[in-house]
Amino acid sequence: MAHAYDLVIRNGLIADGSGAELRIADVAVAGGRIATVGRVPERGGEEIDASGLIVTPGFVDIHTHYDGQVTWENRLVPSSQHGVTTVVMGNCGVGFAPCRPDQRDLLIRLMEGVEDIPHPVLVEGLPWTWETYPDYLDWLAARRYDTDICGYVPHAPVRVYVMGERGADREPATDTDLAAMARIVREAVEAGAMGFSTSRTFFHKSSDGKPTPSFEAAEREVMALAGALKAAGSGAMQMISDFDDLEATFAMLRRLVDFSGRPLSFSLLEGAYGPMTLRWREILDWAAEASAAGPPIRAQVLSRAIGVMLGHELTLNTFYTCASYAQLADLPFAEKIRELRRPEVRARILAEAADPDPTIVLGRLAREFDHMFLLGDPPDYEQPLEQSIAARAARAGVSPEELVYDLMLEREGRNTLYVTLCNYEQGSLASSLAMMRHPAAVLGLGDGGAHCGMICDGSYPTFMLTHWVRDRQRGERLALPLVVKWLSHDTAAAVGLHDRGQIAPGYKADLNLIDFDRLRLSPPEVVHDLPNGGRRLVQRADGYAAKIVGGELVTRDGQTSGALPGRLVRGPQPPPPR
Repeated sequence: MAHAYDLVIRNGLIADGSGAELRIADVAVAGGRIATVGRVPERGGEEIDASGLIVTPGFVDIHTHYDGQVTWENRLVPSSQHGVTTVVMGNCGVGFAPCRPDQRDLLIRLMEGVEDIPHPVLVEGLPWTWETYPDYLDWLAARRYDTDICGYVPHAPVRVYVMGERGADREPATDTDLAAMARIVREAVEAGAMGFSTSRTFFHKSSDGKPTPSFEAAEREVMALAGALKAAGSGAMQMISDFDDLEATFAMLRRLVDFSGRPLSFSLLEGAYGPMTLRWREILDWAAEASAAGPPIRAQVLSRAIGVMLGHELTLNTFYTCASYAQLADLPFAEKIRELRRPEVRARILAEAADPDPTIVLGRLAREFDHMFLLGDPPDYEQPLEQSIAARAARAGVSPEELVYDLMLEREGRNTLYVTLCNYEQGSLASSLAMMRHPAAVLGLGDGGAHCGMICDGSYPTFMLTHWVRDRQRGERLALPLVVKWLSHDTAAAVGLHDRGQIAPGYKADLNLIDFDRLRLSPPEVVHDLPNGGRRLVQRADGYAAKIVGGELVTRDGQTSGALPGRLVRGPQPPPPR
């Protein structure tokens, strides 16, 4: 018997991605697209009763680093566990294409240093069946995933591909170099890249301590890449910059956008780490003003602190450079914890100096005790400074180092601590709230697929729903329809994916069914599921009753269906015809 629709979701509370008020309705799906929303009397080939559930569009995560993981894995954990149905990779100017065979280790070391993905994982995991960026896309197009994927062509590999060691050593590009780079970017965009990305931050270094190749690239070089987008008539620009000279840097962004006619987004943080983090409100206002006059310039912001995790299984902890601690590094984990429990080992490590490793830019955070917290279960990302390790140690009459040492040995040595790097200077998430609400901002910076042993922010979509909509105690909360719009329609539109992000006829049938009362974030945990037994931090969630990609059921009550309907998306997508 033929059915009018492939799938009908009935009686769900619809948050449609437009920001409109919630309403109870049915959603019918045919051919991977939403066919109708409202009362649907016809039967579907498959039916889901969504009574008591919230139905949202799939979330679009515009700032990830799955460039390696998509070549060896089909499930894009952690993002796909948090309602994400489309990921954009290739951010921050790093990636693995284009790449000549003799440049592979250079790009691996760059990704290892910038994004904390272990060298052995990348050596074993990457198949290197490509050289050019179009080759890379063709390889990905033949694979299947639990989310859709798309990506920017990254500046650093393009520079190294054209200039070799001169590019890696950050020598100025010649006119010939610029023409070759622009040609590569245009070919990539015409093959399906979402645009290009670049990094101009001191914090991005290779694992051997060298700055990323694009760090000090002249404006004329970045302008040449922008010109490639102009010539292609497609694509967006993504950038991370230190904004050391605020006015001059933002003026350059405006010139890039004005010249190319293409949109641009950049990372924005609050803190005490330079002009950008201190004057972020001004930058947002400048971006809004620029967007009113031309193509949009948007600030990518995170909904919580940029937080670094510390622990015995992770890249960093308070004692990672102490000589006696370093001597235990190669022991099996259980044996290492037994040694650390010995009183004489404890006394020796606590007495030793701990200078940060200069090749790890964030290493100094291992002793930022006034912004260090025990995250807890359920994890609490908005604790008052009175709960910091420094404050707790002072109340207990012990040193912060002693308290950290003892806390990290709890839970069989798997306890983790959380250091707020940015967006938490005043001890609350008030700055994140102000950023998110600004018209020039868009949610991002989750970094899914990266920072395997240090950062675990790919769970931010679930955090938006739990903390900001339902659970926040230290200030106002946000309306569910608005947050869903930010996570779906607005992120999709920011990168030109106008075919998704709303529950309306003609849009791609990427959907979440959420048991809102049961929605819960677990604490970050370490798993060893990467190539070569590599470890990474993941953060699980309960409460996603179902996830649907392209009309196919991917997960149901946390269990995978076996379906992998996710595909490579080649370039920006037009909205459905009206």
